[in-house]
Amino acid sequence: MRHHEGMPLAPDVLDLAESLVPSGGRGLLGIAGLPGSGKSTFAEDLIAALAERHGDGRVGHVPMDGFHLADVQLERLGLRERKGAPETFDVHGYAATLRRLGEDTDQPVYVPGFERTLEEPVAASLVVPPTARLVVSEGNYLLDPDPAWRAARARLDAVWWVEVDEELRHTRLVERHVRFGKSPREARDWVEQVDEANARLIRERSDPPDQVVSAADDGWVLA
Repeated sequence: MRHHEGMPLAPDVLDLAESLVPSGGRGLLGIAGLPGSGKSTFAEDLIAALAERHGDGRVGHVPMDGFHLADVQLERLGLRERKGAPETFDVHGYAATLRRLGEDTDQPVYVPGFERTLEEPVAASLVVPPTARLVVSEGNYLLDPDPAWRAARARLDAVWWVEVDEELRHTRLVERHVRFGKSPREARDWVEQVDEANARLIRERSDPPDQVVSAADDGWVLA
């Protein structure tokens, strides 16, 4: 079992996640929130906590970021400067993958990941094993009301929202871009011009979540 240094989860958070697992088959949990809200951190902490309870292989991880369109497609579509907006994802491919994850539990399911040093998706870099009883998938647009995104949400058993302090969220975004190669000035400009435009869209348009989760001093809690 891999060692994971993260924030603890309140027992009722774990219990609620486990309640999504059906008696036969597989449950699918979506984690939504604004850019920089900590969706991936929460997903990783949840997966690690469930591994502590049940061992590795119980939970699969399918980040929505793996369904980014590659830069060559964004350039073809004239969307390079909108990278991260709803229209820059393969939402239909994402929905089809969620459907397969819910139905095909006998074979490994290979899914794309996202390499942040390249800022590009990487095909089949992640796998959900047949032993996985729960799949966690985080992304910005899981609560978007567009019909294509609602079709993806319909494949999930629940979507939770990660809430975070706005100043902390903004700081995280700048630090993330600097960590993966942008200068501090480039990072601040990208956050203001791209990430925050996407955040406003998400904040204004998102459907209600099934549950809200937030980070407290002692770990992740149900809000």
